[in-house]
Amino acid sequence: MPELPEVEVARRAIEDHCIGKTIKRSIVANDSKVIEGVSASDFEAALVGKTIVAAYRKGKNLWLQLDSPPFPSFQFGMAGAIYIKGVAVTTYKRSAVKDTDEWPSKYSKVFIQLDDGLEFSFTDKRRFAKVRLLEDPTSAPPISELGPDALLELKSVDEFVESLSKKKTAIKALLLDQSYISGIGNWVADEVLYQFVMQAKIHPLQIASSLSRESCATLHKCIKEVIEKAIELGADSSQYPSNWIFHSREKKPGKAFVDGLAPDLAYFSPIELFIDCSPRKKIEFITAGGRTTAFVPDLQKLSRNQAANAVSKPQKQSGRKKGHKDDSDNDDVDEPASDEDKIAESVKPKKGAKSRGQGRTFPAKRKSKESDDDDDNTEDNDGEDDEDQKKVTNNKQLKAEKTNKKKVPTGKNGKNAKKKAK
Repeated sequence: MPELPEVEVARRAIEDHCIGKTIKRSIVANDSKVIEGVSASDFEAALVGKTIVAAYRKGKNLWLQLDSPPFPSFQFGMAGAIYIKGVAVTTYKRSAVKDTDEWPSKYSKVFIQLDDGLEFSFTDKRRFAKVRLLEDPTSAPPISELGPDALLELKSVDEFVESLSKKKTAIKALLLDQSYISGIGNWVADEVLYQFVMQAKIHPLQIASSLSRESCATLHKCIKEVIEKAIELGADSSQYPSNWIFHSREKKPGKAFVDGLAPDLAYFSPIELFIDCSPRKKIEFITAGGRTTAFVPDLQKLSRNQAANAVSKPQKQSGRKKGHKDDSDNDDVDEPASDEDKIAESVKPKKGAKSRGQGRTFPAKRKSKESDDDDDNTEDNDGEDDEDQKKVTNNKQLKAEKTNKKKVPTGKNGKNAKKKAK
């Protein structure tokens, strides 16, 4: 999903091309799921005739300051994107609207034409975004509930070290907590933990408070550098350094590897150029913070104490079924197993066993309409992944209850059944 770098690049594009111009025309989609709290006609009326004064961002949210309130606010969700006609703006691949598509796109939620003829649009292919019209975006949820911005408001090293020392949760889950630090999503968190400078890599399930001061300081630096590098490259993932785990994180388990390549010299300082140049290392996938997480076990290891404690504790029964695959881009997916369960799973010795999810073939399951969102030709689906999953679960529960009722005879029929059995 779009994270801080993608949203910041969109903000800068608006700042470069739209500031000081007046909105001549606006078309807002009649979609109450995305356009929140206001009708399409009222939204359009509030924009026309207004001048765009500034474009702001916090975390994964962007809003436009007009010459008078209210102001349009955009929460990008899973596939939100800004398109400016005739201007190259990098978009998240799952948001992509092709140049050959109609304009404005059928996925457009807010279309704006400026007084000089320039046109731009906020699109959302999967309808998880939220567009609002607010008097003061910074004082209303979700922006008012966000923690410091990972690019603009990152805590000082001392403050960061102090805050981590009080957190008893896995480090990746903490990085994904938007109330702790805003803007870091799944791929940025994976990259930060993998691209830990000096190769002192952090396991995604390492408890935050167990990190040394030196590790915390290095993590602080890595957050800043990964985000700044991504923005510098226009959030164009094809241009990211070749040794970033990003390029392999979406491959299938057992088929994802990262090369022991030398780092980008422009990215690391001379003192940081120590790197493991050994052959390819395998990428494995676990769940951390409720999200599918890519990491390199050979490099990203739990501390000895935490690994030992995890192995010694019995694992709780997980609510997940074998063969089930997470939607790696759904921020709202709840993971039934605890961090401790996941830690134990990741360090549990396996004699000759293959990595989780490999080897055994499971029967095919019903695939939700939204799951195959990598196909750019996919139509906009009205269904939600989580809603579909709930329906399937409820149906299974109802069937199970009916089956149980049939098996357990009650009343007179039950008595007759027992007599016949005798």
